[in-house]
Amino acid sequence: MQAARLNAPVTISPSALERTLRGSKTLDQLLNEKDVIYGVNTGFGALSDLKIPRESLELLQINLIRSHAASVGPGHSTEIVRALMLLRANTLLIGNSGVRPEIPETIVSLLNGHIHPFVPEKGSVGASGDLSPLSHMALVLIGEGRAEHKGRWVSGAKGLKLAGREPLVLKAKEGLALNNGTQQMLAIGSIALYDSYSLLLSAEAALALSLEAIQGWTDAFDKRIHDLRPHQGQRVVASDVLTLLRNSNTVRSVTKTRNRDGRPQDPYSFRCAPQVLGAVKDAFDYVKKTLETEMNSATDNPLIFPKDKVCLSGGNFHGQPISMAMDILSLAISTLSNISERRTAALLDPSLNNGLPAFLVGKGSHPGLSSGFMAVQYTATALVAENKTLTHPASSDSIPTSSNFEDFVSMGPGAAQKAAKILENAEYVVAIELLAAAQGVDLRGSGKLGTGTGKVHRLIRNRVKTLTQDRSSHEDIEEVRSMVRHGLVADIVKRELSRTGN
Repeated sequence: MQAARLNAPVTISPSALERTLRGSKTLDQLLNEKDVIYGVNTGFGALSDLKIPRESLELLQINLIRSHAASVGPGHSTEIVRALMLLRANTLLIGNSGVRPEIPETIVSLLNGHIHPFVPEKGSVGASGDLSPLSHMALVLIGEGRAEHKGRWVSGAKGLKLAGREPLVLKAKEGLALNNGTQQMLAIGSIALYDSYSLLLSAEAALALSLEAIQGWTDAFDKRIHDLRPHQGQRVVASDVLTLLRNSNTVRSVTKTRNRDGRPQDPYSFRCAPQVLGAVKDAFDYVKKTLETEMNSATDNPLIFPKDKVCLSGGNFHGQPISMAMDILSLAISTLSNISERRTAALLDPSLNNGLPAFLVGKGSHPGLSSGFMAVQYTATALVAENKTLTHPASSDSIPTSSNFEDFVSMGPGAAQKAAKILENAEYVVAIELLAAAQGVDLRGSGKLGTGTGKVHRLIRNRVKTLTQDRSSHEDIEEVRSMVRHGLVADIVKRELSRTGN
C-alpha cells in the first residue's frame, strides 16, 4: 500500500536485476538453438501453430500489445494502476520471464515519476492473465497510449519523457511477458483486502458500541467459551470486543453484580458475533495467504529456467486461485455487512433494545410525529440486499475464448471488482450501525462507556451531532463512512489493542 496509495518510491535490488538478466540471456541462447518456442517465435492462443520468422519477432511483440489493448469503460483509479504496475514489475524481476532488465526498470521509473497509464476497468476474463488491461499499461512503455501525471493526461511518449525514459523496442517474448499475468485482479483484490481488514476492526468497534447502547451481555465474549471452540478468528474477535469494553459499567455480565436485570442473553447478531465475524477474519486470512503467494510468483507463459537451460509452457497465468479467493472475500464482507445491519435493526426495535425509544427518535421528538432512524435502516437493508446479489461467485462461470483454445477462463477480474463494490457498500452499513449505536448511547444517557467505546463515541460526536429532531441523515452517514473508509475508527481499535498487548 505504501507505493500504491502513498506514492512511496520504489527501488530494485541489484540481485533482482541480475536474475532478470540471466533469464534474458538464457532466452537468447534458446532462441538460437530451438526451432519453435511458443510466444517467442509463434503466434498466440489459437494461432500458436504459426511460426514467425526471426526478422518479424519485434513486430510480433508490438502487435500483441496493440491488438490486445481492447478494454473498455472508465479507467482504474491511480492506486489500482500503481499496484498493477508494481506487481507486474515484481513478477518480471523473479527472473523467469526472459525479459531484459530495462523492462521492469522502465515500469519503476514510471511509478517513481508518478506516470500512470490509462487502464480501462473492463476487458479481461482472467485466463491468459489480464491480457487486455496489462496491454494498456504496456502501450505507454512503447510510447503509445496515454497516461496521467499530476492530474492531467499526456501521451504515452510524453509520459516516458517526463519519467526520463525512452520508448522501449520490445524484443522476443517481452510483449507477452508484459501482458500475460494476473496483476489487474491481484491489484484490485490486494487493495480490497487491505481495506477489508480495516473494515473488520471498524465492525468490531460498531459491535462494541452497540452492546453499550442496548446494555448487552458480555458473557458471550468470555475467553472460556471460545477456548472450547478454538477457531482463531473467533477468539480474536471476542478478545478485541472485550478490550474495547474495558471499564464499561453499561454492559452486563452474570459474573458481575451490575445490571443483571432484563433478558439473560442478547439476539444472535450480538451474542454470536465472535463466531460470525471470526469466520470473516479467517476467510480474510485465507485470501491474504493466496494473494501473497501470487504477488511473488512468476505468472506469464512460457517460463524460462536459466539453470536448466529450458523454456517450458504452462498455465501460471490462469486466474483461478485469485478468482476463487475474491469470491470468498466477497462472501466474507457481505456476511460482515449482513450481521451489522441486523444489529442496527435491533437498536431500532423496542422489543429488542432494552428500553430505547422506537427507531431511536430524538429526545426532543415523539415516535410517530418523528421517524428517527427508520429510513436509515432502509438504506442499510438496500445495501445488504445488493451485496447478497453480488456474492454470486464469478469463478463458477467460464466463457471460452480464442476459438475455444482458451476453453476455461477464471473470471477473476470480475470477482475482484465485485469484492471491491461489496466492500464499499459494507463500509456504509457499518457506518450506519456506528451512527445508530452512538444515538442509542446518547439516549441511554447514563453509565460509563468502555475505554475504547468511549473514544469511538467521541470520534463520532466530534463530527456528527446527536439526533434530537428529524433531519436528513445523508451527510451524517457520509461523514461516518469517511471515518470508516480512512481508518479513523480502526485506528482507535488498533491503539486500544496495542495498549493492552492484544
